[in-house]
Amino acid sequence: MRVIFQGAFYFYRKIISLLPAYATHFLPLADANSGSQNKHWDNLQTRLPPFWVHLLLNLMWLIIGISLRLANLTGKPPWTDEFSTLVFSLGNNFLSVPLDQAIAADILLQPLQPNPAASIGDVIHNLVTQDTHPPLYFVLAYLWMKLFKSEGGLVSLFGARSLPALIGAASIPSAYVLGRVAFRSPLVGHLAAAMIAVSPYAIFLAQEARHYSLAALWVTASLTCLVIATRHIQNRTPLPIWVAVSWVAINALGLATHYFFSLTLCTEAIVLIFLAWLQLQTSSKFSLFFSSAWRRIYAVATGTFVAGLIWLPIFLENRNRSNLTEWIQGSRVGLDWFSPIFQALGTLIAMISLLPVESSQVLVVIPSGLVMLIFFIWAVPILLRGIKIQLQQPESRIMIQVFIGVVISAIALFFIFTYFFGIDLTRGARYNFVYFPAIVILLGASLAVCWQPPKELIGRENEIKSIGRWGINGKKAVMLIWLMGFVSAVTVFCNLGYQKYYRPDLFVQLIQQISPVPVLIATTHKTYVHTGEMMGVAREFKVANSPQKPLFLLAHQNKDPNTSTIALENTLKKLPRPFDLWLVNFHAPVAESVNTCVISDTQSLPRVNGYEYKLYHCQQS
Repeated sequence: MRVIFQGAFYFYRKIISLLPAYATHFLPLADANSGSQNKHWDNLQTRLPPFWVHLLLNLMWLIIGISLRLANLTGKPPWTDEFSTLVFSLGNNFLSVPLDQAIAADILLQPLQPNPAASIGDVIHNLVTQDTHPPLYFVLAYLWMKLFKSEGGLVSLFGARSLPALIGAASIPSAYVLGRVAFRSPLVGHLAAAMIAVSPYAIFLAQEARHYSLAALWVTASLTCLVIATRHIQNRTPLPIWVAVSWVAINALGLATHYFFSLTLCTEAIVLIFLAWLQLQTSSKFSLFFSSAWRRIYAVATGTFVAGLIWLPIFLENRNRSNLTEWIQGSRVGLDWFSPIFQALGTLIAMISLLPVESSQVLVVIPSGLVMLIFFIWAVPILLRGIKIQLQQPESRIMIQVFIGVVISAIALFFIFTYFFGIDLTRGARYNFVYFPAIVILLGASLAVCWQPPKELIGRENEIKSIGRWGINGKKAVMLIWLMGFVSAVTVFCNLGYQKYYRPDLFVQLIQQISPVPVLIATTHKTYVHTGEMMGVAREFKVANSPQKPLFLLAHQNKDPNTSTIALENTLKKLPRPFDLWLVNFHAPVAESVNTCVISDTQSLPRVNGYEYKLYHCQQS
């Protein structure tokens, strides 16, 4: 760990050394709309050196970002993926939970209890043998969660979620560094940092006890190296050794965090091929590709490939646990062929703006949808115009092309996996971390044109006004887009956007209202995903200190669903009546003993996200 942190500090120091301490001021010389000087900031820059202005602005973005990421952090119940993080990060596993028998909530929740005897070796072993993810984040979570006291004997949810929240906040200064290095502009860096601070997608990733915020941070760092490499390829100078070594280390850490980081590496490879093609257009000498500039790029590619080979045997072994990823697999029938397109588009939109369109109240959904539609009709032409102007600038053209190449390549890879391999990556919005930082930098570069038009446009009022729409341009447009992001961030942490897939809190409230007698909650079980579904319910009963003590049945099945039916039949025969039977996500034939119970009409009862249920009242015979 110490070596990792020392290496990260060295890399950061080197990046900062590339940024001139007294570069062009962040704030524009004049307001493009009125031509008046921004006296407040001019006075501030007179009193403070530009370095301190940039530092204070970065601190402001960081405070805003941390506040949004920590807000209501434990207000939303954990869901199945988060339970897997909690359990494996404690060095525990799901194998201790009994199957095919009625168990109490405390037994079901036992894997969530901190285990002082567990070690980092246990964390890695359990992941390698039972899960489908590499272990780096889980090891970090193991160390981090030791700093927090247990809550009612269970692992601290705040402790588990605060780690990705803080890592997500680290993406804010990282975005500034990437934007500034790429465009040699503190303005682009600040706007990128400001937008990622309030991005609803970034808040969504940061508030999940998962590894995606860390993976996105490695993506940002790797893209920074790609940007530096692009400059050296342009200048036909060798990549500094420290950058090459750092790039390999970052890529290795990215692969050790999430296997989909390899998609980012693929997009970078595509961009490098594009750069080679551009260079070939200006010179027909193939010997260029054997120059010192390219040799170190090849060394980085080789080192990254070797780092990836370490995980290949484990990745191939994970294919035997394909039932854990079957939710993103499936064939396309009818209109299902178009759903990935809308899913990908929805994720792109939600990176910038997301109002409560997922609300159960129609009176909330319709106005929210209309406001978002109007906002994007107004904002998209502005953003596209900003990108177009940046492409016309010789000093920024290549970087815009690099980031556009990353985004387009990533989206193309998503669709290739979806339509050719039957693995619908568009269903998981969180997987878009592989190109999200590139979107943020493009957004910052586009908004920079609105905030401070290029010198070539100064005095050409018609062209400056064309950057905006409906009479809103310049700084006002930037502020309005940022404000929409801020409101969207509030939407996310209030669980009105990017809602949790599972709502065990609502389901427990329903059980408490409907069932005054003892309760058996039964579900079919294939993997620990289904264990996590029931853990969510058991945890809510425990957190609420409910006097009701339900029993849980995880009726296991492999290929024959009748095994779950038999387990349910045997369990029902042993339970004293009366009791209420809640069949939750139960995908098997109903046992004969259930026919002696009275089925309740659940049509009038509310739907609960993640929990499809049927209720039977089993009275005394």
